[in-house]
Amino acid sequence: MKTFISLDVNGRKHQLAVDTRAKLTDLLRDELRLTGTHVGCGTGSCGACTVLLNGRTVKACCVLAADVDGQQVTTIEGLSEPGELSPLQQRFVEHHGLQCGYCTPGMVLSAHQLLADNPTPTEADIRHAIAGNLCRCTGYQNIVKAIVAASEQQ
Repeated sequence: MKTFISLDVNGRKHQLAVDTRAKLTDLLRDELRLTGTHVGCGTGSCGACTVLLNGRTVKACCVLAADVDGQQVTTIEGLSEPGELSPLQQRFVEHHGLQCGYCTPGMVLSAHQLLADNPTPTEADIRHAIAGNLCRCTGYQNIVKAIVAASEQQ
């Protein structure tokens, strides 16, 4: 069964027919071809699918696409102009806050919300903010350093 929804994704308006069982990850990746939102566990445990919904982080694999009708979604692609990096993304590169990159979009969006809410977070604040995002490569040290550096340059 399909339902019609309209939403704003990265500043662009969309009107789509979506399956009532489809997840937001399906909508973003399969319908809108925004593949920066990764699907990891499919249960909200890993954070690879983190996006901003009305400015707050959500695990897109746990949100039904039909439930975002009339709302605003920001994916990793929406943090900067095409072909450019946001200052936060640049800090991740400069401080080696990524290796395989699978968790990076979710980490960056979680850090983005943290810095919007708290421009001068402590290391403990940062670790708490990214606790819902799992990384198997970096050991988090460089991710934390990147977020600290981003907070210092705001």
